[in-house]
Amino acid sequence: MKIDWQITKKRGNFRPILKYAMVLESFERKLAVQAVWVKSLIPQIPNAGHSYCLPGENERHPLWMPSEFHRLQVPFFKTGERRDFLRLPFRESGQYPEVEASFVSLRSAYETVVQKVYGQDSIDQEGRLDMSSETKACVAAKVTADRLLNLFGPPAGVAAGTSPFMERKAG
Repeated sequence: MKIDWQITKKRGNFRPILKYAMVLESFERKLAVQAVWVKSLIPQIPNAGHSYCLPGENERHPLWMPSEFHRLQVPFFKTGERRDFLRLPFRESGQYPEVEASFVSLRSAYETVVQKVYGQDSIDQEGRLDMSSETKACVAAKVTADRLLNLFGPPAGVAAGTSPFMERKAG
């Protein structure tokens, strides 16, 4: 899986934007690996719909502490690709080490699953069953007798389609 990301921020009180793309290799898509996800270290910010954060508000408030974090998920194997973005908390330093750490964590969790799934070999089995030799021996004599009797036709006085071996009822 290839992961690319970019953090951009406009000058001023605008929040930075993290854009990322994850693309599965063709062999990963063929493995049909389930979509792995991790709880990232990237905090969810209040009023994330706002592109800006003014001093003293939301994540720039002196008492703000993150309580929820974003989930990062590997693309579904059928699509093989995931592109998304999210707003990061405003920081004077402009440093976001948790972004790379979160992608490393996701990659590690995913590669563990890929290694396990790749170890499950493919299978190509065929089978065939025939009548057992015991049954063949039992049936062969009776089949041969029936064929011989049919060759010569029914005995005189016996109607066609009836067996000469049927017992007659006394009556």
